[in-house]
Amino acid sequence: MPKSKSAYSTPSIKQKSDTYIFVVWVDNEAGVLARVVGLFSGRGYNIESLAVAEVDAIKNISRITIVTTGTPQVIDQIRLQLTKLVPVHKVAEFKRDDKDVIFKEMALFKIVGKKNKIEKCLNACKKFNPVVLDETKSSAVIQITALRREIDKTSKKLKSLGLISTSRTGAVAMTRGAKIFN
Repeated sequence: MPKSKSAYSTPSIKQKSDTYIFVVWVDNEAGVLARVVGLFSGRGYNIESLAVAEVDAIKNISRITIVTTGTPQVIDQIRLQLTKLVPVHKVAEFKRDDKDVIFKEMALFKIVGKKNKIEKCLNACKKFNPVVLDETKSSAVIQITALRREIDKTSKKLKSLGLISTSRTGAVAMTRGAKIFN
């Protein structure tokens, strides 16, 4: 039986899966996010992270940043389907390793322990310019902004130092320099 050429097929040797970031500008209205997410779930595409916020109150526009994985054929299909949705104004898509785009994620870490453990946690986060958002005698909430893999590594390090809870935003993206999304 011949192999299927469907966009839903598993990646072949010729088409390997890569991580992509979609930035989608949409009308800021009820149900739009559900329609965008439904496009992914209805076709069996996984969303690794999702970040949404209003970016233009006057024009009533929100920006959705979606991280997903797929073959080039699947990614093309996603882009085409996104552009067909009525509330979508613009779609930009980038490979995860694109050097012209900055990708970051924010994390909040809640640490419970004595002051010396909290100080060790701050030192472990030092290269990410940590911000202490809340501090008591026995706890602290630390905010960092970094790449996903750096947050994963930092989280593992902090577990032995009293990390009890983590909250993350998902990836956001911005082009470098004066270049803007097409």
